[in-house]
Formats: sequence, structure tokens, C-alpha cells
Amino acid sequence: MAMFDKILIANRGEIALRIQRGCRELGIKTVAVFSEADRDASYVRQADEALCIGPAPSVRSYLHAPSILAAARLTGAQAIHPGYGFLSENADFSKAVEEAGLTFIGPTADSIRTMGDKVAAKQAMQRAGVPCVPGTDGALPGDPALILQMARQIGYPLIVKAAGGGGGRGMRVVEAEEGLLSTVETTRAEASAAFGNPALYMERFLLKPRHIEIQILADTHGNAVWLGERDCSMQRRHQKVIEESPAPGLEEAKIEAIGELCAGACRSIGYRGAGTFEFLYEDGEFFFIEMNTRLQVEHPVTELTTGIDLVQMQIRIAAGEKLPWAQGQIQRRGHAIECRINAENPTTFIPSPGRITHWQPPGGPGIRVDSHAYGGYVVPSHYDSMIGKFIAFGDTREQALARMRVALRETVVEGIDTNIPLHLDLLTDPVFCQGGAGIHYLGDWIAARNSGL
Repeated sequence: MAMFDKILIANRGEIALRIQRGCRELGIKTVAVFSEADRDASYVRQADEALCIGPAPSVRSYLHAPSILAAARLTGAQAIHPGYGFLSENADFSKAVEEAGLTFIGPTADSIRTMGDKVAAKQAMQRAGVPCVPGTDGALPGDPALILQMARQIGYPLIVKAAGGGGGRGMRVVEAEEGLLSTVETTRAEASAAFGNPALYMERFLLKPRHIEIQILADTHGNAVWLGERDCSMQRRHQKVIEESPAPGLEEAKIEAIGELCAGACRSIGYRGAGTFEFLYEDGEFFFIEMNTRLQVEHPVTELTTGIDLVQMQIRIAAGEKLPWAQGQIQRRGHAIECRINAENPTTFIPSPGRITHWQPPGGPGIRVDSHAYGGYVVPSHYDSMIGKFIAFGDTREQALARMRVALRETVVEGIDTNIPLHLDLLTDPVFCQGGAGIHYLGDWIAARNSGL
């Protein structure tokens, strides 16, 4: 298969600009699709072609597959890159793209469907030898007595999760047996309404785990490699705030062992493209929780530590190319840290849409800025509040942290609130600076800070 001449980017914001840059480097023309709220976005102006696909609400634009497919047909695009979010992990969209004679830059619909159902994903990983959190092997039954029996075998505390959930939704912690059945009933109703799938499962609730993920790439020729790990433990309400690579303080041998299992799992399920295996890590053990069948928001930290352009590799794989290296040729160096910059109040976390009256991003050695923002840009109220990402790279974690502190301090954003003050506070916190804090640390840290207000 020859390289594509034209790719439609079915997304918005910083990731649309990131994909556009990757395409340009490969000499590929780009088509931007945009909602009426994003008409003045920088990536819309810079695209070779741009089409409005609907009004601001995402359900009538970025989530409206017929409009995106129509735009691809009108412009003669040969492939569609979904970015992250929106339709990126929608198996029906992937299938519709392929049935339209286009290439979906991502996994097959079957892979997305399997890994998008957390029960099916867990079963697939167990077959591939990937360690999973102790819990139910399938969806919870309707019989309350059986549910109670299963919970006793798992042990408390446990967490009830929606099989089709994501983004921190559809999950509840149960501390003791008396609260289990009511929690199951509530979560089942929420899962049905939010995801169209009432299936639930239960897992042991780990008390102080870290969130560690493994980045993989797999081609259509049976090859798969892993590109190191990321520590994404700094989370608020299951939403990542800071990510870094490599994960501080983990044994290299254990990372290599779990990385090989992930690459092997991709080969066993016939996976193609970029993907991320997410694990909880506690007391020296990894427990699989889910796989993201798309590019991650935090992919830049892997790019900086490996020197591999993940967006371009997605495109090359979709075009039928083989991976250009074997596992032993993947080399990592240095340390990278990413801060997600959100348009929100740094204390209350209330979104802060509006016009950016002044935008002065950071620069200097080891600093990368992935952002579509500019002076005069209006942050819309209809979408996620993230307006960009700052990534700092250094020879050591300490150097990367120091560079990030400098970058955050020299940044000027006026007209809206941002969470930059939160990042600055966290980057001077002794526990975070030491490395290795668990996924509950940031939530507790914020609660303690706010209680002193």
C-alpha cells in the first residue's frame, strides 16, 4: 500500500494541530473538520482544506459520523485520523470508515470492540498471560446472592465498574457488604444510561496503587514492540493531571517483563496501530485495568524519551508499512514530564472559557508546547477545558522538573483562569518531587489544601 496523499483529521484542539504537523512532515495534505465554535481555530486556518460539519454541540459535529464521512468523500481524503476522545474508540465508526473504502488510522473495529468492553478485555488479557486485578471473570449476574458470594471471594474494599465505562465514570468503591447491592443497582442504572451497556464487574480495590501504563506499537505484519512506561498517578477524580516517563523508582526488570507481555498480547489478538495498556501497580505487582486503543493525551513524554514520532508511526502502520525496528533497537534516554494546561480555576476547578487576551507560552532548552491557543483565541465552553500541554525533557528527572518549573513561571495567560498555579504548587511538593506517589495522593493533597482556605 502506498503512503496516503490526504488525511482527514476527525478531531479538534491541540491534537488536531499535532496530527496536522505530523502529516505535513510526511508530505501529506490535511483536511480539518470543525464545528461552528472552532471556526477561528489555528489548525483550521493551516489545513489544506477545511469543512464545517455542524454546530458547537459535539453530538452534532465531532460525534456525528455521517458528517465526517461526507467530508472525507467531498475532499477525496483516503484516511481518517480520529485523534483521542470523540470517535477514536468507537468500533462502529471504525467499521463505517473501512466500509466507505477509507482507512481508519487505528485498530480494527473488532479490536476496539473487544478492548472497549472491560470484561472482554480482561478475559483477553488473562488468556495472553497479562496479570489482572483479582475480581469477577465476567459480567455480574442478576442474582443478589451470587453477587454477595463473589464479593466475599474477592474481599473488601472492592470497586464496582461499568464494563463499557471510561473517563472515571461508572465506578464506585464499596467498603463493606451492607453497601454492595445498592451500589450495584445504582451503578447498573448509570452504566445503562451513560454507555448503553448495563453490564458491571467487580475488582479488588487497591489502597495505594500507582497508575503505570505501557505504550505499544503493532503493525499489520505480526510485529509489536513496547516503548517504555509512563507514570500517570497524579490524578484528580480519575482524570490525569501530570504524566511522566520513565516511572520513578520502578525496577527495570519488572518493566521489561510487563512490556514483553503487552507486546505479546498485541500479537496474540492481532492488534494494529498505537495502543496503551493501563495498570495499577502496588507492592511490586502489576494489575491490568484496561487498554486504550488510540493515541494518548500523554504520548509526548514517550516521544521525547524514545525519539519516536507516534503520530507518524500510526500513519505508517495504517499505510501498511512494517515497524522499522525490533524490540532490542528501541532505546530510551532521559526523563520527560507533561503538565496538562486547563482553562479552569486552579482552586475550584470550575471551567473558565472565554477570550485569551494575552498568550505567552514558555520556551528554552528541553521545553515542548503542544497547544492550539493564541492571543485572541476564544476558549469555547462546549468541550474539554484542556488548552494545551507543556512537556519538559531533561537528562534526569530532577532536570526535567527544574525546567518545567521555569517554563510554568515564565508562561503568561491572561483573560481566562488556568491551572498553572496548581502545577507550580505540585511541582514543589516534597512527596511528588521524591516520586512514586499513588493515584489517591493528588486528591488528598487538594482536599488538605482546600481545607486550609
